[in-house]
Amino acid sequence: MYNEPLRFHNGSFKLMQISDIQELARVNPDSLKILTLALEREKPDLAVFTGDQVYGIHPSFRLGDTREKITATIKAILAPLEKAGVPFAVTFGNHDDQCGVSNTAQAAIYAESPLYVGGFYRADDDKGTCRIPLFADNGHVFDLYLIDSNGQTDATGGYLPVDRAQLDWFREERAETAEEDGSPVPAIVFQHIPVPEYYDVLRRVPKGTKGAVEAFRTHKNEFYTLPEEIAAAGGFLRESPATPDDNSGEFDVLKADGNVLALSVGHDHYNSFVAEKDGVKLMYTQGCGFNVYGPGRQRGMRIITLREEDLSRFDTYTVTFDDLTGDPVRHPIQEFVLTHIPSSIEQVKKWIPLAAAGGALAAGAAALLIKSRKS
Repeated sequence: MYNEPLRFHNGSFKLMQISDIQELARVNPDSLKILTLALEREKPDLAVFTGDQVYGIHPSFRLGDTREKITATIKAILAPLEKAGVPFAVTFGNHDDQCGVSNTAQAAIYAESPLYVGGFYRADDDKGTCRIPLFADNGHVFDLYLIDSNGQTDATGGYLPVDRAQLDWFREERAETAEEDGSPVPAIVFQHIPVPEYYDVLRRVPKGTKGAVEAFRTHKNEFYTLPEEIAAAGGFLRESPATPDDNSGEFDVLKADGNVLALSVGHDHYNSFVAEKDGVKLMYTQGCGFNVYGPGRQRGMRIITLREEDLSRFDTYTVTFDDLTGDPVRHPIQEFVLTHIPSSIEQVKKWIPLAAAGGALAAGAAALLIKSRKS
């Protein structure tokens, strides 16, 4: 456990958001490589893991002692940070605890590292929800909130929203710090799954529009692109936001006091952009793991730099595998497949009939070719 207060240095504080590394029992060397190179170049003051550090549902964790395998994978992921001496904080995604090892138990594994930053937890059984204060020479000046955005429903397979107890805790924590400091403390919130309001910053377009992604569930039969100015700034949208079906009002709670500058999420590996709604920046960070689907060599991490001279704003950009190295990936065939596979169950369901039809057409064409060759 890291026990030192997190402080601004030379007037700035740099964060690195690491999302969806989603590793298996055998960790991909390119996942470790992108972490290592990014840490060496960026030298962040704190790394924030925003969920799906492990792909808990993968069969590789079921062969043998699951807890032992999860521990080994987590320690492999942390090795580049420990080598670089970078403190880190952790929240969880929808896949972490699917291995049967609870998020609370996994938090205890992370806490074995001397660089683990725990913060002020919501509860002993919710170690993925906490507040982490940042300090400058004049005291407490900024807050980082990590929120465990929960997992999937048993009934429909959709995603659960952040619940009322978590939102009540956030309100109380914000009110207490505001009372102690005289006004609401500027903050950034990190979690895994996006809130439904992410659709509000997209552009709905007709089916067939170039570059449009198809949405599902509550946005079934709708198609979206990024507004041109967001894409021009380097953002990309290659899958529809997989938001909860129910809106618990989280976004309204976050924006209520005007102190939350941004909400930054992961979850949808193919997406990376910065937009704004009602004065709050809504940010996506693409996946960085190479054992799971992702945006090719644009897998990467988000960098956020806070400036002590003006805590009402921040600078942000992403650093990608392509930025960091010209080396080829270690497993190019696997990488090709993982860059092109469907990103959701809904896409797979639509793809299967097309694939079957394509297979039937291919079989028919092959039969005709064979017949023609025989005759």
